[in-house]
Amino acid sequence: MFTAFHPTVARLTYRALLGRRRALVLGILPSLLVLIAVAVRLLADGDPQSSTDVLGRFALAAMVPIIGVIAGTGAIGPEIDDGSVMYLLAKPVQRRTVLFTKLVVAIAVTMVFSAVPTLIAALILVGTADGIAVAYTVAALVASIAYASLFLMLGTLTRHAVVVGLVYTLIWETLLGSYVAGARSLSVQQWALAVGGDLAEGKLITSEVGMGTGAVLLTVVTVAATWYGARRLRSLTPATEE
Repeated sequence: MFTAFHPTVARLTYRALLGRRRALVLGILPSLLVLIAVAVRLLADGDPQSSTDVLGRFALAAMVPIIGVIAGTGAIGPEIDDGSVMYLLAKPVQRRTVLFTKLVVAIAVTMVFSAVPTLIAALILVGTADGIAVAYTVAALVASIAYASLFLMLGTLTRHAVVVGLVYTLIWETLLGSYVAGARSLSVQQWALAVGGDLAEGKLITSEVGMGTGAVLLTVVTVAATWYGARRLRSLTPATEE
């Protein structure tokens, strides 16, 4: 019988992700976002365009995916690197249960360190005006799910998952996904904006795809990444781990 969640695996994963050093790294970008929000609020006096620039180009395009890289790869990558994953997989726990539990933890950590500071920054910048805070928070939440799934899968594929994830994030999501029209339609941040942006009033938040398309693409990426990550974990043996 398949059990989706294993408390012991979850506790070990939380402990690994929220250790002193990693928690410090996770907290840098959220803290910077809040500081930027305070500065923009003081200097731009709540200008909607300046506020959406901060929330869209820094929070959603840079901070959320980078947090996803740290949480997603950190949930399993170090255990594969040092070989300790084999001790875990030798226990009477289904491998897909291990993968799914780690995914839940990675998603939760990504949400806490990305969606929560996004909400705080949005409230500092614009308060509750025009539904902007809610829109960007929802976008950060759904993006957290997709990014955590994607980068957790990446952690099962390569020992260099952090480097590959950061390169993807900085080049595709932050640069191309923000400024190149063709790339934007294939960007997780744009799909998330399509879902969250529909909650905002007016046209302050725009996306390259519609809400329905964005929701479908986010779901496809999440399901596909989870399935393939579980498949990779099932095929992992001491020989392949070496």
